Amino acid sequence: MKPIPWSQAKDSELEKLRGVCLDIDETLSTKGKLTAGAFAALWELKKKGYLVVPVTGRPAGWCDHIARFWPVDAVIGENGAFVFYLQNGVRRRLDTPGLEIDSRQKLAALGKKILEHFPHAKWASDQNYRECDLAIDICEDVKPWSSAQVDQLLDLCQGEGAHAKLSSIHVNAWFGDYDKLKGLKNWLSVGGSGAVDDLLFIGDSPNDEPLFSAFHKSVGVANLSRYLDRMKSTPRWITLGESGAGFVEMAARLKKLI
Repeated sequence: MKPIPWSQAKDSELEKLRGVCLDIDETLSTKGKLTAGAFAALWELKKKGYLVVPVTGRPAGWCDHIARFWPVDAVIGENGAFVFYLQNGVRRRLDTPGLEIDSRQKLAALGKKILEHFPHAKWASDQNYRECDLAIDICEDVKPWSSAQVDQLLDLCQGEGAHAKLSSIHVNAWFGDYDKLKGLKNWLSVGGSGAVDDLLFIGDSPNDEPLFSAFHKSVGVANLSRYLDRMKSTPRWITLGESGAGFVEMAARLKKLI
């Protein structure tokens, strides 16, 4: 079903929300930068009392920083592999059931196979800070891959028994039975507060599809439109603004409700 404009969301549907879960790349950020407006909007949501939880494909190294320095309650990283959060000032970690603790050999074999089929492939610049997945750069620091090449890469990874998801900048591949939604639910059941029905999710790409499917209240920033034809589950609403501007648009509406 095609998303309807965020401006058409009713206050009665939003006033009982307890928190916001968000993707980072090209949802909160804009062309690789975290704008002052988007970061301020994140702080305002936290100050208003909302639970704030990024759910990202970014690596463990980034997530450690985010958990410590951003106005968040937790961060789910590497497409659901784990959650980092602070408890009494100490950074804690909770792994998601289904995580393969040591899949390095499988990932190395997959990486070799990828380079055999795509000699031009480059790992994401943050690959050295990852613990559980392989990230192939499709446009962040390289010439953008064509849609056909991206589909071939996804098919190759899945054919080798890996999970593979497309984000706005990478294709992420991993071994283990988890995704962004399972990572979030694990934290909510063990260390979080509330349920998915109490939360809103905002994202921008196909790797957010498990969350769009599960959340009754979900929002896509406008740049999600380019991926709608390859998605089975889409958000309920979509913003007028793209990327960080879309996040600011969403947050501005929520701030008025409290």
